[in-house]
Amino acid sequence: MSTTLAICRREVRAYFTTPLAYVFIVVFVALNGATAFYFGNLFDRGQADLQPLFGFQPWLYLILVPAVAMRLWAEERKAGTLEMLMTLPVSTTEAVFGKFLAAWIFTGIALALTFPMWITVNYLGNPDNGVILASYLGSLLMAGAYLSIGGFVSALTRNQVIAFVIGAAVIFLFMMSGLELVLSVFQGWAPGFVVGLVQSLSFLTHYDSIVQGVIDLRDLIFFLAIMTLFLFANVVVVDLKRGS
Repeated sequence: MSTTLAICRREVRAYFTTPLAYVFIVVFVALNGATAFYFGNLFDRGQADLQPLFGFQPWLYLILVPAVAMRLWAEERKAGTLEMLMTLPVSTTEAVFGKFLAAWIFTGIALALTFPMWITVNYLGNPDNGVILASYLGSLLMAGAYLSIGGFVSALTRNQVIAFVIGAAVIFLFMMSGLELVLSVFQGWAPGFVVGLVQSLSFLTHYDSIVQGVIDLRDLIFFLAIMTLFLFANVVVVDLKRGS
């Protein structure tokens, strides 16, 4: 665990040694504010809550989170530092989890900087802060799931642009799987359990439940399972690249 934390600290420091990290945070906060205030009509709704903020986040994350994840392994492979990293007394699992944890912390910092909106709605009214806190938890879990997918895709290629595009495409497929338009394709011929399985894979279905303030154990297990699955796949891919 100490090795994992050491890698995590190294990666977090690496984020903030370049201006790109600060640019990303500014863009992240600005886009969240724009969607909440202008598209979500935060003031005009007449309700003291942050539903306009969290309602748009799955779609913002579709672009922003793969941009964070695309460099996790593609940059290491392109720079030729992956081989050097793997020669250190570090297991592949520790390296993968350390890098993922650093990216998750970085994204969490960006998410935490939206707290002025939370203060604003508390100043203007009496929101249900329990629901808002649950929404932040759901947003963080969803970001972790997105990052695990993006990290896995990043390990497959040394091109960051390709990692970004494919990562965003895979995440988009998971998001769309719960929509009625997609389910109708399966309902005509597939058994009911297949339709239910496809629907259960949707990020939006589980995220929306948490944002409503309902923290169901099944939703938490879903996000944690997605992270575990893709982190394991990431370890396998890095091991294969290491041995080739």
